[in-house]
Amino acid sequence: MMRPHSVLWILLGLLLCPEPGTASLPLLMDSVIQALAELEQKVPGTGANQSASAWLLSAQSSGPRHPLHHLLLEAPSLKITELEPPPLNPELQDLVEKVVRHDVQDGREYGVVLAPDGSTVAVKPLLVGLTAGLQVHKVSTLTLSSESPATPQDAEATSPGPTGASPVITPTDARATLPKGKAELLTARDSFLTITLAADLGLTFLQGSQDKNLPSLGTDGCWDQLSVPQKFMLLDSKVSVLTMAFLNGALDGALLGDYLSRVPEPRPLLSRLLREYYGAGVAGDPEFRSNFRRQKGAALTSASTLAQQVLGALVLLQGVEPGPPQLQNISQEQLAQVAAHAAREFTKDFLGCPAIHPRCRWEAAPYRGLPIPLKLPLRFLYVHHTSVPASPCTTFERCAANMRSIQRFHQDHRGWDDIGYSFVVGSEGYVYEGRGWHWVGAHTRRHNSRGFGVAIVGDYTKTLPSKAALHIVRDMLPGCAVRAGHLRRDYQVLGHRQLVKTDCPGEALFHQLRTWPRFSETGN
Repeated sequence: MMRPHSVLWILLGLLLCPEPGTASLPLLMDSVIQALAELEQKVPGTGANQSASAWLLSAQSSGPRHPLHHLLLEAPSLKITELEPPPLNPELQDLVEKVVRHDVQDGREYGVVLAPDGSTVAVKPLLVGLTAGLQVHKVSTLTLSSESPATPQDAEATSPGPTGASPVITPTDARATLPKGKAELLTARDSFLTITLAADLGLTFLQGSQDKNLPSLGTDGCWDQLSVPQKFMLLDSKVSVLTMAFLNGALDGALLGDYLSRVPEPRPLLSRLLREYYGAGVAGDPEFRSNFRRQKGAALTSASTLAQQVLGALVLLQGVEPGPPQLQNISQEQLAQVAAHAAREFTKDFLGCPAIHPRCRWEAAPYRGLPIPLKLPLRFLYVHHTSVPASPCTTFERCAANMRSIQRFHQDHRGWDDIGYSFVVGSEGYVYEGRGWHWVGAHTRRHNSRGFGVAIVGDYTKTLPSKAALHIVRDMLPGCAVRAGHLRRDYQVLGHRQLVKTDCPGEALFHQLRTWPRFSETGN
């Protein structure tokens, strides 16, 4: 029987010497799952999870070494020459080489794949989280000096994350690399965010504070095509590494790593786990899937706890030689301020906001004519139902098709320049960009310039939308709009029927609207 993790060296050798001229698999999460499934079937002599873990670790080793990963993840011990490589599909080798390195260059993002829910995911932080989850005793504790503050300044004092603590792990070589004066190890329940996100989050915000230019958190992008995606271009070319895809991958890695660390043996095959998570839900739980990663992430951590993780990661990196240059001559008090700011922005602007698929993701047709800019912030949020389609959309494929159908109707039959709504909400957990935050829509006659029109896909005359859709429209979307300066703090919510002669947004939904705290009977 092969020694545990020995397969990583086999695959590392293959990865460094790929066959030339191999065909390219589409950059889909399904391709990554296919790769894992093939490895689980073809690598003999070890348990399936040992094989998968070995591949993940070899993938980490193929790119530039992350100092925190080097400290907290188990290192391999065998040489490539000791093992014979298995007959792996050349397409798999090509795919692995593409996805294990995450980078942003000239407006293009590398190392990302398109998931079935329509989100784009950076594979490297996902793999890091899975690897950490399989190495139960190798991740989560970071070292702070005894004089460091117990809680970073300005961090919000909120309750800790999920029930059931994550395993306490001591890196075997962490103490040796730390400068003198470092004392006890700090543990936290959201320990897997430490290794997937904390260091990059802290370093990016530290760089932003030094340059007096805060990083752009969560910039999304567009694929060259959705059926066989190969190229991903960001909507904003001047961004930090904290793209939407990176944050998605880091959060997915943390959630799944935490799950792997707690699930009893035998653990599920990683291909099965990813297929469930990017499908109908892990172990049949429809709320534990990528569509709801932000809601699950909000339960996994808090701003104060994440601030501790970021601070711990930065302090640990200060003791690494050679460490990141931006950490030189920075006091722990300064690091605590950066950590608190970074954690607050991540928990509010990412975890606390709904995921919005950009127009290119649902393959919108071009705008006809010249859009008219809105004068922000606006005071009103007008709630609609689509009526047609009458059924709620519960998958990305169906919701995107509904968006195209609504746009065709509005452009070709109503004669409008574009889809009328500012945003449309599906029942699968996502918001779809229509006219967006900056352009006057065609949703509420004579009131289009005064408020945003938000529609929920479906007919809600007799039934209510899903809890997820209601939560997005009532709480998440307007709250984030206020913080971004799109909506006034004293905004009001109205139903379409209050301003136009129509049954919209349906009797059942309108009755529900009247119970919302921001609902206005008059709209004055």
